[in-house]
Amino acid sequence: MSDDVQDGFVRVRLDLSYDGKDFSGWAKQKQGQRTVQGDIEDALRTVTRSKETYELTVAGRTDSGVHARGQVAHVDLPVELWAEHRDKLLRRLAGRLSHDVRVWRVEEAPAGFNARFSAIWRRYAYRVTDNPGGVDPLQRGHVLWHDWALDMDAMNEAAASLVGEHDFAAYCKRREGATTIRTLQELRWEQRPDGVMEATVKADAFCHNMVRSLVGALLFVGDGHRPVDWPGKVLAAGVRDSAVHVVRPHGLTLEEVGYPADELLAARNLEARNKRSLPGSVGCC
Repeated sequence: MSDDVQDGFVRVRLDLSYDGKDFSGWAKQKQGQRTVQGDIEDALRTVTRSKETYELTVAGRTDSGVHARGQVAHVDLPVELWAEHRDKLLRRLAGRLSHDVRVWRVEEAPAGFNARFSAIWRRYAYRVTDNPGGVDPLQRGHVLWHDWALDMDAMNEAAASLVGEHDFAAYCKRREGATTIRTLQELRWEQRPDGVMEATVKADAFCHNMVRSLVGALLFVGDGHRPVDWPGKVLAAGVRDSAVHVVRPHGLTLEEVGYPADELLAARNLEARNKRSLPGSVGCC
């Protein structure tokens, strides 16, 4: 599949962040709900005085209520429009966008760049507190309160069995024709100085609800409702387990997206479009 930029257009990379509280996720909705994609596309159209809406492609679509600190997107703009507005576009977007979404960088993308398919990893953080008094009011929109004491060592022990390339069907909401095979590169918990427990979840890609399902399973281990080996057994079973709770979205933030060196972007773009299977597996997943 070719991802060549059309003649007369230039691909532009946008680095952005947003507070997901009042958004119905990243992607535009047919019902007209407020979304991050919709807000930015509307702002781009307005500040460039364009009649046409230029569609954004994003590194990772976030669900309703999920935040992003290091989201990446791209948009293909006419060469003349880009030349006219490039030097003032960032400031004009800042003046047009609501304060809960910010674009921090706008620049011409290198050849072969695709915000979604060129990415080699995405890193999320999920933040939880088991403080008996609840969540700091100033952090309530970004930290989940878990009303049971949590054993972080047990959660890290359970997390170790989930790292690697697996079929994460047990932790994903299935989508027709989409694979659930992913390489989970990192899954670990650390406690911040303020007592908040922070899970780092890093993978080449994620399927729908995967991060929040993994966190939900580990919290059940941390509070003693399930043994340490339970998340691994759920993974091996390969089917959704009703006991795996998808935790609330407000504790989740997309922190960073990683890309290879410029000369490897095009190759990664093509590789990421191939449907994956595990060694020894038969047929499509």
